[in-house]
Amino acid sequence: MKTEYNDQNKPGSQAYATELGPYADLNAHDSSLSTYEQNMLEVIEALGVKRLNKRRREAQRLLRENIATHNIFDLFDPSRDWHFDPVPLVIGTTEWEQVEQGVIQRAKLLNLILTDIYGPQNLIKKGLLPPELIFAHSGFLLPCVGLLPPDIRHLNIYSANLARGKDGRFWVLGDRSQPPLGSGFALENRIVMTRSFPRLFKDFQVHRLAMYYRALRNNLASLAQHNRSDPRIVILTPGPETATYFEHAYLASYLGYPLVQGGDLVVRGGCVWLKSLGGLRQVDVILRRLDDAFCDPLELKSDSLHGIPGLLDVIRRGNVATANSIGNGVLENPGLLAFLPGLCRYFFNEELKLPSVATWWCGQKRERDFVLNNLDNLMVKSIHPIADSPEDEKGTATEDRRDLVRQRILANPHLYVGQELTSISTVPVYVTEQIESRPCILSTFVTAQDESYVVMPGGLSRVETADRPLADMQTGGVIKDTWVLTPEPGKQVNLWRDAVPDQRLEPLLGSLPSRAAENLFWAGRYAERTEATSRLLRSILSKLREYNEFRNPDDRQNLNHLLRALTEVTSTFPGFVGEGAGEKLSDPRSELLSLARDVKRPGSLRASLRGLGRSTYVIRDLLPADAWRVVDNMQQNWDPKLTLTQISSGRLNESITQLIMQLAAFSGLTHENMSREAAWLLLNIGRRLERAQNLIALLRATLVPCYDPMVEAQMMETVLATSNSLIVFRRRYRSFMQLSTVLELLLLDQNYPRALAYQLHQLQMHIAALPREQEVMRPQRDEELIAEAIDALQAIDHEQLTRLSSSESISHLLEKVLTAQKERLDQLSDTLVQLYFSPVLLPQQMGQENQGRKVS
Repeated sequence: MKTEYNDQNKPGSQAYATELGPYADLNAHDSSLSTYEQNMLEVIEALGVKRLNKRRREAQRLLRENIATHNIFDLFDPSRDWHFDPVPLVIGTTEWEQVEQGVIQRAKLLNLILTDIYGPQNLIKKGLLPPELIFAHSGFLLPCVGLLPPDIRHLNIYSANLARGKDGRFWVLGDRSQPPLGSGFALENRIVMTRSFPRLFKDFQVHRLAMYYRALRNNLASLAQHNRSDPRIVILTPGPETATYFEHAYLASYLGYPLVQGGDLVVRGGCVWLKSLGGLRQVDVILRRLDDAFCDPLELKSDSLHGIPGLLDVIRRGNVATANSIGNGVLENPGLLAFLPGLCRYFFNEELKLPSVATWWCGQKRERDFVLNNLDNLMVKSIHPIADSPEDEKGTATEDRRDLVRQRILANPHLYVGQELTSISTVPVYVTEQIESRPCILSTFVTAQDESYVVMPGGLSRVETADRPLADMQTGGVIKDTWVLTPEPGKQVNLWRDAVPDQRLEPLLGSLPSRAAENLFWAGRYAERTEATSRLLRSILSKLREYNEFRNPDDRQNLNHLLRALTEVTSTFPGFVGEGAGEKLSDPRSELLSLARDVKRPGSLRASLRGLGRSTYVIRDLLPADAWRVVDNMQQNWDPKLTLTQISSGRLNESITQLIMQLAAFSGLTHENMSREAAWLLLNIGRRLERAQNLIALLRATLVPCYDPMVEAQMMETVLATSNSLIVFRRRYRSFMQLSTVLELLLLDQNYPRALAYQLHQLQMHIAALPREQEVMRPQRDEELIAEAIDALQAIDHEQLTRLSSSESISHLLEKVLTAQKERLDQLSDTLVQLYFSPVLLPQQMGQENQGRKVS
């Protein structure tokens, strides 16, 4: 039988009267604007529409380049954009001090509540919190009871969503604790605002944000139970498919921590270890960007593929710390808002400095009756997401809808709350070349420091638009920078520690997580694969245009051989060699267009470019910023819109040439701007391995068959042009073209960057330089394979490769040599994957989990 909490005099009961009082809407253009807000609008308007539009476009471009504007469920689906508003939300010093004090008080209060819920549970025993409200919430995790000792802080990072009410004060609309998102977006907003509107910072004294991030780093370091002098801290992300992966990578790069996924971490001997190229490295602190229930598939959500099996056991042993502690999602229960005023009086003997939006929990009879009698005037929401149920009902308009909501509440009253429909005050927003008033929500960010908390002097402001209601961050919309003014010029603060005279600092070379290593390897392979396909396509398009102009039978024969080679090299069967090949050879335009732009076809140019984009997106924190911008530009611009009649016009050829130039820029940026550490080694191992395999495939498809002398000459010239070696060959062999000299250049020249021998020697050096387990002294299989490949190549006589009998239709010896090299390189690729990238299979709970709730 459920207990009803009706006594309004109890300290834990909600303190709201049972009557409605909507907030007044503040007009952004009336006299309610403060002096500094009016000054801001004057500066903005003085820029003029033309300059303002230009600078806003520049800001939007910067956001797009960093993919800070995309809700990334699909890397190539920019359907939900963030739009940048150049008018910042300005908050004065006095007003911010009140907000800061209120947010800190709230963080302290929520930490005490969380500590009690997973500890002695005195609040429930004393009747200050209803057990149905806590234990029925999906964020309450039974395995976390007693997980941490009471002297350890449970809430280390916190976010509150604020809005101004009718009295001009800020109100709290909701609390975020697992994990609080948006601090990275706030930092990106500030950087973009500074670059796009530098004059504004000269006219206003604005608090810097770096102090918050320094406090965050100090907070994380203080959580380490071991290795306190130099703790290993990692940021745990669900992966690039999550909508906020940009922020995860951004914070990892800014804070200087490795960005890892669950597969990069493993539990051994009661500790959490990072799987890196150099072996296992113990992890001391995990900054989670992964929801509670997904963190440990052994004790929590059994089908989670993102967590670390055994993590809770390691936490119990005190061998790793997480921020926040697992289980804090119970604080996001909107029903708690009704009890916070009483709990604040209970713990602190004071009132909440930042009141919450009026909330009625339906687990209490009086409050339930009030909600049922005011369904048209309240927002009804569940305390956690429920399967097949809307997350909120705003003022149900129809009788059928009201009856459905009423039935749900009566069936499970403890799972629902009613909240006042708030009219959020508006702020100035630049929309369609004029300043308009729009509702705005401010997300604040808090981190623990010593015995208290530090609030970011600013935050992420989100503005409601006609098609973007103020829901959560993942719906897109308009964002703006948030300025907190200071009476004194802002002190320059950064993340660097204060230097000590005569102190010697040793360079810190962080461990490279296995998942990042794998994506670096494949980024190199996809970059080279994209270039190889582009160059071969360009050669074919040139030959097609030449044939269409002169109708030479030798050109036709040469073109057919190249088209078959394209299918062989790209493995896009049946293509020009399988079923229907004759029709495609007679008119290759449709197949060529498919290979250029069909993103769902493995081996196509756009599919390879997509693979490059996905791989580089995951390791963007390890790449030079300009290198990522080049990749992003390639992805955004590569979509040739051509008809079959235009395939020979040269437009596709021009697009491919532009793409090859961008790939060369990416190669140059990574080569000239990356330290010769593990990340660069893996990127170049992938590149050299792929270049060697592509060259072998090209030579097998083009030079192994025997041709008439005229066709053979054309084929050799095309192969040299495709491998970007024609000029080098002409300068080196000026007399005439022979197959033996072509093979000498492309196979055996150790000093030529396009030759197979060069790729193998580079692979040998890079593989030898990879970090390995210290106890491994003998050569491993990868070193043995590359040594065998080099020895076999050095034993070749290039002149013998071309000696044929009159009856032979292919060069059998050349085919044998190339096939053997291909097999060794395939084995090498598999060996590298097994040695460095193979994921560990996740242990699972026996039985099946309750499927009654939505996955958050």
